[in-house]
Amino acid sequence: MMLVFSTFPTEEKAREIIRVLVEERAIACGNILPPARSIYRWKGEVREEAEVLALLKVSRNASAHLQKRLRELHPYDVPEIVAVSVDSGLPEYLDWVRENCRRLR
Repeated sequence: MMLVFSTFPTEEKAREIIRVLVEERAIACGNILPPARSIYRWKGEVREEAEVLALLKVSRNASAHLQKRLRELHPYDVPEIVAVSVDSGLPEYLDWVRENCRRLR
């Protein structure tokens, strides 16, 4: 399993994209966390924006597809797509994630 972090400009946009990803079986589920403040450098300028953070659960073999699809749907030019490997967890939950992601070969 992989846990993918991605930020979105609004909760509505995060909900819209996560729903598409779940319906397409690109992810098993996504959690939207409360608003956060992001401070970053973009095109030579330090910026500060309100964003929401989403945690996306995906099987390892579907993670490349998720990255491609999320990039297509995301409103940012360079979206945050950071994947962390989940090396252990409740076996039934990890099975559920695998079962609910498109099986890619």
